[in-house]
Amino acid sequence: MTVMSPTRGFLIVRVRSLTLVAASAALLAPTTLPAAAPVPHRPREEPAARRESDVRAADLLAKARGCAPVSRGRYRPDAGKPATIEVCGLRGAVFWKADMDIDCDGRPTRRCNRRTDPGFSPASAYEQSDGSRLNAERLPYIVLPTPSRIWNHRAQGLGGGSVAAVVYRGRVQYAVVGDTGPRDIIGEASYATARRLGIPADPSVGGTRIGVTYIVFEHSRVAPIESHAAAVAEGERLARQLVADEGP
Repeated sequence: MTVMSPTRGFLIVRVRSLTLVAASAALLAPTTLPAAAPVPHRPREEPAARRESDVRAADLLAKARGCAPVSRGRYRPDAGKPATIEVCGLRGAVFWKADMDIDCDGRPTRRCNRRTDPGFSPASAYEQSDGSRLNAERLPYIVLPTPSRIWNHRAQGLGGGSVAAVVYRGRVQYAVVGDTGPRDIIGEASYATARRLGIPADPSVGGTRIGVTYIVFEHSRVAPIESHAAAVAEGERLARQLVADEGP
């Protein structure tokens, strides 16, 4: 029979105790976690198009089905393109159906400047009430052709601050007349107008080739021109009046 000596028994117990202590220390030791994977950069998204009118786009478009021309000729959508666009008359308004090019002229901003827009101009036809330039990035406005033999918009009482309803894909955006463009081209609006309608607003590659209806209300005027809230209120009133009118 083999008898375990007291000394050997003590050594066995001691070794087992040290093993348990080492294991506990390993469990309690701080653990280095793997570095978190970098979050990929995502470009800032454009806000969704805003609903701004209680007047339905379909009701406004119903008024713009036919065309009683007020222009003596037709406009081009872009330089070098065929002249196919007429300015048509309604009771108390004019309209045309065209593309939308992006106007970024006026006050230089982060999105509207010489770097982002090769054709950028620091001037626009009309100014804010304080004499400063219009801000195309923030103010919804449209562009009228410079008066010519094709059409002189002044004959319909239109000019800086006149109110417009711009319709695109079931949306209505109210704007003011904020600039003038080439004599023979029509279909242009500010960065802010395009953005609010869900149209790509980049001044160098944005815009849309078709599908935009511009309705401008005769003898209307917003003051100050930079007050978009005033343009919305007056535009809504005039749009309701136009839709309720039983005439063409």
